[in-house]
Amino acid sequence: MDRSDRNLLIKIVALASCAAAVIAVVAFGIKWATADLRGAADAREKTVANGDFRIGTYEQFFDLCSSVQSAEAAIKNAETELATKPPADRAEKLQQVITAQRNVRADSITTYNSKAAQNHRQAFQDTDLPYTLDLNTQETQCAAA
Repeated sequence: MDRSDRNLLIKIVALASCAAAVIAVVAFGIKWATADLRGAADAREKTVANGDFRIGTYEQFFDLCSSVQSAEAAIKNAETELATKPPADRAEKLQQVITAQRNVRADSITTYNSKAAQNHRQAFQDTDLPYTLDLNTQETQCAAA
């Protein structure tokens, strides 16, 4: 191998090394530039495209609405008993029950409305359920009448 062949070989190796470095930099840049897109796709696959998530979210709206109705029934029952003028100690307990159930109801309504406002959950809310629940409504309807 003469000197010109050796120089040619060195040039080829140097050119190949430079090409490999450029390819590596471009690949890293593409990976870095698409990280947000890939992350969003991964998140979508874990939520929207996940059957368990879809079913769980669908059922969660019913559970929350049912929880509101249960609290309303407990409030109504305690108020009915309170109207019968029970002994003072019983009346005090009934007032505590009413307060506690109003808090449970408010918490369930707030949670329901919060989940209804989340973009990745909205699609899984049954059309028979109200979009949001109103704290000022005395009797919540969980299905279309």
